[in-house]
This record gives sequence, structure tokens and C-alpha cells, in this order.
Amino acid sequence: MNASWLLALCLAALPAAAQERGFAGLGAESSGFAIPDPARAPIFPRDHGPHEDFRIEWWYLTANLQGSDGRDYGVQWTLFRSALSPQGASEGWASPQVWMAHAALTTPDAHHVAERFARGGIGQAGVTAQPFRAWIDEWSMQAMPDSDGIGDLTLTARGPDFAYDLTATADGPLVLHGQNGYSVKGPGGQASRYYSQPFYRVTGHLALPQGAVEVTGQAWLDREWSSQPLDRSQSGWDWFALHLDDGRKLMAARVRGETPFVFGSLIEPTGAVIPLDGETLLMTPDAGAPPVSWRIGVPDQGVDVTVTAINPRSYMTTSVPYWEGPVTVSGSVAGKGYLEMTGYPAE
Repeated sequence: MNASWLLALCLAALPAAAQERGFAGLGAESSGFAIPDPARAPIFPRDHGPHEDFRIEWWYLTANLQGSDGRDYGVQWTLFRSALSPQGASEGWASPQVWMAHAALTTPDAHHVAERFARGGIGQAGVTAQPFRAWIDEWSMQAMPDSDGIGDLTLTARGPDFAYDLTATADGPLVLHGQNGYSVKGPGGQASRYYSQPFYRVTGHLALPQGAVEVTGQAWLDREWSSQPLDRSQSGWDWFALHLDDGRKLMAARVRGETPFVFGSLIEPTGAVIPLDGETLLMTPDAGAPPVSWRIGVPDQGVDVTVTAINPRSYMTTSVPYWEGPVTVSGSVAGKGYLEMTGYPAE
């Protein structure tokens, strides 16, 4: 049996158990895997690389782009690593590491999606910390030559009806969420290590069925790893990464469960972080499942905005389906950003 086909079959079965184990099994038992330590600060560039003693992690970039044709576009590039067991050989087919990647290109009237799978240990996919490189097949996100860390990246991916080739250059620092990068996800204390680079400026081009488009814009890279980021009662999350026109960035998230758990970070242009919680961050969805319009507020920081999907039908029709797409921001401050919603019924 082809390993990619087997992995796809296993992942496709996960949403049926979402209520018992969290979205896509992220509430599954973590016995034998490493658990995030709140006392340990991230170490760079080492933590740009994989953490194979943890059960799951991802490298996740979203970009809000404007084309030379005046239209808005969105791009997603994601590589997931998941361990089938906490022990095993590090090389060859015996490795317990499996890889899954998603790429998407969104326009106001179309949403193009591609998915890839690979088994760890055979060179088909992986990540190196220095020089930084994340890849699966010919898709790659990697540091430019002579670049230190992840400050300057090239990004490529291709699907049946789209492709993109982008360059991202950071003009601000890395950002640690939660307590020095230790991000709690629920009242039971489940947590991840979580940092971002939200200050990329992007140039490049897109290839679409109607032709090539030159683009410029902004991007946000999320890095997260854990072994049990949800508990069994939590079914999914709503996550925003917003670029505000006054130079601030806002990460806002709500994990859905018996009681929604809200957390976030308001990031100053300098990179200074104001931590947010359910008392200081207000997240109100419009009707719909998933809701594609929201009101987001940070009252004591003068933020009261409406966030609206550029394309309401931005469903990721992948093995584990979810919604992911670019959004516009209006209200007390304008802006653009990305919204991800997981654990809702598939389209």
C-alpha cells in the first residue's frame, strides 16, 4: 500500500472523532512525547528546526498580496510534521515521522488548493534549522543564501491550477506569544511553544489559469509545536493574524469547547507584545458555520474592528478540511490579514 495513500486515509477518518479528541486528533493522548516547558525560552536558530520528541508541529506562512491588476490575493504555505510514536529510527522508512503540506492561492472569486504527503527519513520532506529550509517534494520555504535565521525567505509551491514564487523579507523582530513563547490553549493547561514572524514584506508572482500576476504585500509566519495542544472537550479554533494599517499586528484566537478559551497578542511596530485573554480580547462571530465575518475588539487599546472574508468560500478541501483565507479589516483601524477556522462542518 502506498504510504501517502495510507496517511490520507487515516487523516480523513479523524474529523469523525473530533468531539472526543479535539480537532484532527489534537486532543489525543500524549504519553511518551515531550511536553512544553514554561521555563524554557526558545533558542534560535535551533528552534526554527524540527522537534521530533513532540507529537506535532507546523511551519505556517500566510500572505496578503495585491496584484499589478489591482486585485487582492492570499497565499498559504504550510508544512506539518506529526509523529506516529515517540520512539523509532530517525532514518529510512522506519522513521515514525510523517509530513503533510498544504498550499493555497485565494482570489475574490476562486480558492485553489493543493496537498502533499511524505514519510520521514527518506528525504522527500523535512526541515533544517541552519541554513533554514523546509520542503516537501519541490515545494520549499527556505532562507536566502547567506541569510541568518528566517529573516529573508523564498517561497514556492504548485498545484494543478496555480503556482507561486515569492520572496519575503522581515523588517521587524520575532515575536513570542504567551509566557515567553509558552502558549496555553485551554483551562486544562494544554499548551504549545508558539512564536511568529509577522513583519514580512513580500514581492513575487502568481501563476493562475488566466495568466501570471506580479504581487506585493505582507506575510506572517507562525511556528508552533506541542504534543497535546487541545483537550478532549475542544473541537476546533478560530484564529486571526491581522496586519493593521497603524503598524500594529494582532493575533487573536478562540478555542471552542464547553467554554470558549480566548487568547491573543497585540504586537507593537517595535515588536513589543501586549498579551491578551478573554477579559481584554473580544471576539464576536456573525451567523454561519463557519462565520466569515467577525467583530474583534481590544477596548483598552482602541481596537474595534470588523473582519470580513475576501472570499467566503475559502474552504481547504484537504484530508482534514478547514476554512482558511484572507480577510479585510475595517473600523477603528483598517488593515488586512488571515483567518483560519477548524472543526466546523465541511462544505
